[in-house]
Amino acid sequence: METESVRTEAEKEQATPTQGLSKKAQKRAAKAARFHELKLERRAREKEARKRKQQERARAVANGECDANTTHKRRKTGAVGGGSPFNARLVIDLGFDELMTDKEINSLTSQLAYTYSANRRASHAFSSLLFTSVNGRTKQRLDAMNDAGYRRWSNTEWWEDSYERIWTRSLSPVGPPSHDPTNAPTNSTPEITADADDLRRSVVYFTADSEHEVLELKEGETYVIGGICDHNRYKNLCLNKANTSQIRHARLPIGRYVSLATRKVLTVNQVVEILLKWVETRDWEKAFWAVIPKRKFQGVKRVDTEDDGSTTNEVEDGNEPSGYANKESTDLEGA
Repeated sequence: METESVRTEAEKEQATPTQGLSKKAQKRAAKAARFHELKLERRAREKEARKRKQQERARAVANGECDANTTHKRRKTGAVGGGSPFNARLVIDLGFDELMTDKEINSLTSQLAYTYSANRRASHAFSSLLFTSVNGRTKQRLDAMNDAGYRRWSNTEWWEDSYERIWTRSLSPVGPPSHDPTNAPTNSTPEITADADDLRRSVVYFTADSEHEVLELKEGETYVIGGICDHNRYKNLCLNKANTSQIRHARLPIGRYVSLATRKVLTVNQVVEILLKWVETRDWEKAFWAVIPKRKFQGVKRVDTEDDGSTTNEVEDGNEPSGYANKESTDLEGA
């Protein structure tokens, strides 16, 4: 009886953390606990497998079957795609924290990870990847993901300041990247300096609400993408920012090459992948068709650019100017 009483008390203590939770919340907690247990078991198996391989290699060396000086060839997961980098800076403006829900911030931070991965593996990656206005819930979420794994991303910079620091602090538009994902020292002096007006003129903010179309990307320039996941609630956010900062703005030439059958919204990483694909192919049409999800093309055909001399970015329904607005300016829909 005493043993049974002790067991009952222990069960009560274990049940305490879930008391007061809804059934759905209890299920989520139980699922998270199971996932954690499976993760620990998987890591234990992987550790044991590595130990066995080391033992097998040691035996092979002892038997003369393997050269002890031979090194294992490991897949380079962090290597750039192999080609020369595209000497331009890509900026993700995260200055929209207060306009998003927690769920949208979670989606956005996942998109940032895909963005980094896409640039790292591209055949001609942007030479500098900068994240600005890293504050608030976005930073909290990044810190919570994979034990602040973003701090270990190579060739990236992370600023609490806005992108305007590019010219207000006389930094080079394509200067040496910082491996420390924090604010660069305010007293640092880059090797290359330039006049603030020249630096400002080198910056282009992508927004589908712009009346200008970008026809090519140029080395030595800085391209800003608005990092917001808002399900198309807000209009002219990035355009207004660009005008306030007195910098150039442009939209992607989507209407010249494609017309979309669904909502004209893409994620941050998809916009980046389009830019990377253009750098690789120097062909916007190939870039759009390679990256934009195929479901958005259902029932539509490629635009005949020879017959269509229009420079507008309006889609066939004509109801939403530059229907890609929230994609190019990244007033984005979370994946």
